Amino acid sequence: MKGKVLVTGGGGFIGSFLCEQLLQKGYDVRAFDNLDPQVHPARRRPRYLTRECEFVQGDVRDPERLGRALSRVHAVVHLAARVGVGQSQYEIRSYTDVNIGGTANLLDLVANRHRARIRKLVVASSMSIYGEGAYECPSCGPRLRAERTGEQLKSRKWEPLCTDCTRPLVARPTQENHPLRGDSIYAITKRVQEEMVISVGRTYGIPSAAMRFFNVYGPRQSLSNPYTGVLSLFLSRTKNRRPPIIYEDGLQTRDFISVHDVARACVALIESGEAVRGVFNLGSGRGRAIRDIALKLIRETHSGVKPRITERYRQGDIRHCTADISRIRKALGFEPLVSFEDGIRELLDWAREEKARDYSHRAQRELLSRGLV
Repeated sequence: MKGKVLVTGGGGFIGSFLCEQLLQKGYDVRAFDNLDPQVHPARRRPRYLTRECEFVQGDVRDPERLGRALSRVHAVVHLAARVGVGQSQYEIRSYTDVNIGGTANLLDLVANRHRARIRKLVVASSMSIYGEGAYECPSCGPRLRAERTGEQLKSRKWEPLCTDCTRPLVARPTQENHPLRGDSIYAITKRVQEEMVISVGRTYGIPSAAMRFFNVYGPRQSLSNPYTGVLSLFLSRTKNRRPPIIYEDGLQTRDFISVHDVARACVALIESGEAVRGVFNLGSGRGRAIRDIALKLIRETHSGVKPRITERYRQGDIRHCTADISRIRKALGFEPLVSFEDGIRELLDWAREEKARDYSHRAQRELLSRGLV
């Protein structure tokens, strides 16, 4: 399928790489972005967004502006959203307005004005909708649910325990049919977003899909946004000769995937046939300990600091979640191509010339003042 693709959130970290890859594939591309000052302090079109890409500044909640951006569009990749678990727990209305209200506005326009032309709908979802990922008890077998009680966390017993025998559970790759759980407002909004898109797509016969992103990293992710991904947060701290702040004991794991692989998977989904629809995990399939990540960045940046392991926990945090990517492998033949080592090297090369204002203390104060740490 060739034609015009609208990328909401196209001025952002993931969106800008997706726009580039779509252009390389021969698509006309229109990026739509509100240039949120938390991510774009200058409120100008990002210099990294290629000039070959048409850019429209606007808010996904604005039906007039978004309606014009949908003109002559054949496919939509909906990335625009407020992101971040902790902040969502106190900026509840804003997260709900943007993520759910903005998606409702988009789908209303698609259903009532543009559905005859649109041939693909893709929405960015998140691994956060799983809550804790998949686990297995060495004695009792697979567990559908894993929880960590408040009493357990206060006792600094970090690993989820089997509810039958109380042994620590072992993390396993998480499949798309794993029970969903909204442990934060952000997670709830992402789940609603994907259900809305797939429902409207099914109703009007538009092939629709939700990509459940795991921890995406790479160049262009803001180093001055204290609510962004953990790699950027750590890198901002080490560039300022400050220790990365690590909650719990640092042995919690996350699944990191390069932004280049994420953009490539989204392009493949746009180009796939009508049968490719539904929900897909998008990760590397491998979990990495947060403490190891911090130590690697400290070594690579020669900052000379040590991680600050707080032995405290944040409300809504999970212990482990790693993607099972069997479904996207089968549907699209997708395999991550960027190794973690190469991806980190690229991130560090880019970050050397970037300013990093460390506002993590501001985010920390916000969480503490609300009893979320």
